[in-house]
Amino acid sequence: MQVILAQPRGFCAGVTRAIDVVEQALQIFGPPVYVLHEIVHNQHVVNDLRAKGAVFTESLAKIPAGAVTIFSAHGVSDQRVKEARERGLKVIDATCPLVAKVHVQAQKYEHDGYELIIVGHPGHPEVEGTRGRIRGPVHVISEPEEVAALQVRDPEKVAYVTQTTLSVDDTVRVIAALKQRFPGIRGPETKDICYATQNRQNAVRELAKGADVIVVVGARNSSNTNRLREVGEQAGVRSYLVQDANELQRAWFKPEDRVGVTAGASTPEALVSAVLAKLGEWGNAEVHKLAGPEEHVKFMPPPELSASAAKARG
Repeated sequence: MQVILAQPRGFCAGVTRAIDVVEQALQIFGPPVYVLHEIVHNQHVVNDLRAKGAVFTESLAKIPAGAVTIFSAHGVSDQRVKEARERGLKVIDATCPLVAKVHVQAQKYEHDGYELIIVGHPGHPEVEGTRGRIRGPVHVISEPEEVAALQVRDPEKVAYVTQTTLSVDDTVRVIAALKQRFPGIRGPETKDICYATQNRQNAVRELAKGADVIVVVGARNSSNTNRLREVGEQAGVRSYLVQDANELQRAWFKPEDRVGVTAGASTPEALVSAVLAKLGEWGNAEVHKLAGPEEHVKFMPPPELSASAAKARG
């Protein structure tokens, strides 16, 4: 068995920053530190942070007044920000800077009088956070077929933004349908799709050129991870999503298979290593690393965390 390891894969800069925020907050303030939503979509990461003293919740009302509270990498609505302020919570905002950029862009379109369309998955925390930053009407669509049913106030004053973790190919099709229906629509092409999402999808396309089967390691509730499996399937290669090595099934592989392995942007490398080890047990696997771009993006910590760290140092 030959194993081809995608490059890049795994943690992106936004995920690394978000996890670091929780760990640094625990060091500065001590446990418990409260986190609204999963800090990133990976249960192994969440469980590790929970063991260190992080408390994850879906409701600000369950957080004690005045407690240290971290907003997840997916971003939150204005209403959540207001609610946290009213409860006197010490908020540290771990929203990915690329998601925050989408918030700013959406608000600018609204300020300029445009009705907003979000290309994304309804109910996803990132989409709900972006929707909650807009006071006017917001439409959320994920398929080209939904464009025809849109009812807007003025077809000449429509704009869109996109969820950062979508499939690039699918997003291009939705944008094309929007432009056909609303020729004057404003929007960023696919630039809202983050660099890490694009790089990992491109890596899967490269894997598909030489792989008989692709394994994507990551959480089932992770949008970018699900898109990686879909990209593999769309390229005509059998593709499976596993949360860890325990979910691998030997029946998926033949001894002569070339197996491509990658991981979502919120997947720890240790989970990838465990998958490689299991494949090695089954097929004396030779691992070859695929050529791909090196990622050197780093995001600064939230200013409120930096200020607290400086204060703690005296």
